[in-house]
Order: sequence, then C-alpha cells, then structure tokens
Amino acid sequence: MAVWLIIIALLAVAWGQDREPARLPETEFHFLRLQYTDQPRFRRGFLRGWWMQDWPAAEIHFAQGMRRMTRIQTGEGRHLRLPDPHLFDYPWIYATQVGYWDLSRQETDRLRDYLLRGGFLVVDDFYGPQDWELFRESMERTLPGRPILEIEPDHPIMHVLFDINERTQIPGLRHLRSGPGGRTTVEMATPPLWRAIHDDNGRMVVAINFNMDVGDAWEHADMPEYPMEMTALAYRFGINYIVYAMTH
Repeated sequence: MAVWLIIIALLAVAWGQDREPARLPETEFHFLRLQYTDQPRFRRGFLRGWWMQDWPAAEIHFAQGMRRMTRIQTGEGRHLRLPDPHLFDYPWIYATQVGYWDLSRQETDRLRDYLLRGGFLVVDDFYGPQDWELFRESMERTLPGRPILEIEPDHPIMHVLFDINERTQIPGLRHLRSGPGGRTTVEMATPPLWRAIHDDNGRMVVAINFNMDVGDAWEHADMPEYPMEMTALAYRFGINYIVYAMTH
C-alpha cells in the first residue's frame, strides 16, 4: 500500500509541474522546496530529479519541529519552479543537491530578483570541488560580483533565536558508521563549511550548507541511528535561517 501511495504522489508531482497553478500561502510559513532541472550528465530516472532528495520526509519532520519550538504558524511543505508567479509570496526557499542543478538565464534572473526583493535561499547537500564550482558559477550569474563569505560566529543569524556556537558536522546517513562500543562515527574527508552571500545592505540572502546534509538530519530525526546532537544542530540552524529570513 505504501509503495502505491508514493507512486501516486510522484505522478501528482509530474502532472502538477506544468498544469496545476501554485497555491497561495495559507499560513505564516510553508517549507518551500525549489524545483529545478538537473544538469544533463547528472539526470536520474523517471520522476527522480535531484531536487526531490529527502522529499517529503525532511520537510514533514522539520515542520513538526518548527511547531514545537516556535510560535510560527507552519503549514504543509510545497515546491515550485523559479518562474512560478507565486514565488514572491514565500519568504524562504530550500534547494538541495545544488551541485547538480541546471539554472537557465531566465531562472538566474528570476532568482536575483527574488533575493534582492527580500527573499532568502538555503542550499544544502553538496560536496567537493566539482559541486562547489558548478554552484559558484550559478551564483556568479545570479548575483554578479557578490562574494561568498564564511559565516562568522558573531553573525546575527547565529543568534537570532538559538545561540549556535558549535560547528558539528551534519552528515548524510550514508556517511555514518557504527564505531567501538556502538558509538556512531562520521566518515567524511571534507570539513563542514557554513557560507553566505549578502546584499548591498549586509542582509544575508543565501545560506550555504557545504559538505554536509542538513536535510538528512531532518529526514532521519526519528531514527535512533542518527546522532541526536547532529539532528538538534540541524534544527537550530534551520529555524534560525527561517526566523532571520522573516525578520530581515
């Protein structure tokens, strides 16, 4: 039964991409996932675009945490493409696997307009030099000349709701191994990096989770195998991103 429900959901996504108009927000906040076309060399099978990684479990679990830990009225998760006319109705969008996305000129122009008019983008779950270069190039087309900087410990986003002082690796489930005494260890050769792009007024407009997988920490929040300290940090970062986006 569960398999058929997943198939029906995927078919609904495919049918709705070009036929069903996006819905307007019904509450203060919806987890909005960015839908995009994959680079030709990275394309997967039918109805398995990289934008869907961890969907919909990540946003379902994260929304539950939002309702418990904040007073923000949080609705169900949604997804749309950059040219969608309702893009500007949402203050915050999330994009995963951005080392594989293929943004057109129309889409980068649209994303620039969205960000400079008050929008906020979180990117997540990409690794290594090849992914970084593709993402960096797409950001150079989106926001020409704007530097990508490390998020410093005293940046307002680190303290807007939760005080975040640690930079614990937030790995994908595939990077976890069972160590001595049953302790979970992380097998990754690259360090986690929190980076950002700002507008001319110093407002962060793009939050970058590089060499980590915050979406997996949300998706697997109910799994005993996924370390609690990593899930807790992923929730604190995610909520701080949202509160910052909605107040700046």
